[in-house]
Amino acid sequence: METSIKRAARDLVSSRHAVALTGAGISVESGIPPFRGKGGMWEKFDPMECAHIQAFMENPARVWAIFLKEMKTILDQARPNSAHIGLLQMEQQGILKTIITQNIDGLHQMAGNSDVIEFHGNFAWQQCMECGCRIPTSRLVLNSLPPRCDCGGILRPECVFFGEMIPPESLERSRRIAARCDLMLVVGTSAVVQPAAFMPVIAKDAGATIIEINPEKTPLTHAVSDYLIQGNAGEIISAIMEQINALSDA
Repeated sequence: METSIKRAARDLVSSRHAVALTGAGISVESGIPPFRGKGGMWEKFDPMECAHIQAFMENPARVWAIFLKEMKTILDQARPNSAHIGLLQMEQQGILKTIITQNIDGLHQMAGNSDVIEFHGNFAWQQCMECGCRIPTSRLVLNSLPPRCDCGGILRPECVFFGEMIPPESLERSRRIAARCDLMLVVGTSAVVQPAAFMPVIAKDAGATIIEINPEKTPLTHAVSDYLIQGNAGEIISAIMEQINALSDA
């Protein structure tokens, strides 16, 4: 692993336009369980019953009661971990230009990253379905469900439910950035959810180096990624930053 970490540091320092694609795995160390895989949210909840737009429209009180309320509790307590901080440090050093994330937790912005594309929206804000007023989720008081705006309209999180389209502007900008970058860090994603999983393919086809950081192998491993650094995101990104700082001091 040490050799791969040194290699990643050198590749990042020598890159001109590095970007990152992040998934649920980067936020596990912040206490946010992943949605898929062992111990994931979808083992506990049926996404078609609690995270599909049709289910929400038919019975928003039920979706809030069985799923969204718990999501709020988890995310209210979450804070950026060492992986988020490491990506911020890469941006501060002028290495990392953009983060494309599948996450809805807002932790990249909380850490301080300035250019974050959210494929699936953000749970940090609620929007009234009647007047469009926006309210920070952290200020939401769930005395009654579903929560309502002052106008009486139902509030919904600004994240993409199953059955809804990814914001076209987020998808198009992600494609442009993937095609333009010369290095992509792929961190904590299972690489099975499209179209996010296709961004490394776009980058690779354009000649970029793909560095994968994941606890387990994914469909990208060996097929798209130049190399995999296997382990927890926080530990690995912190180690890479140590090597980047060492190279800067040399």
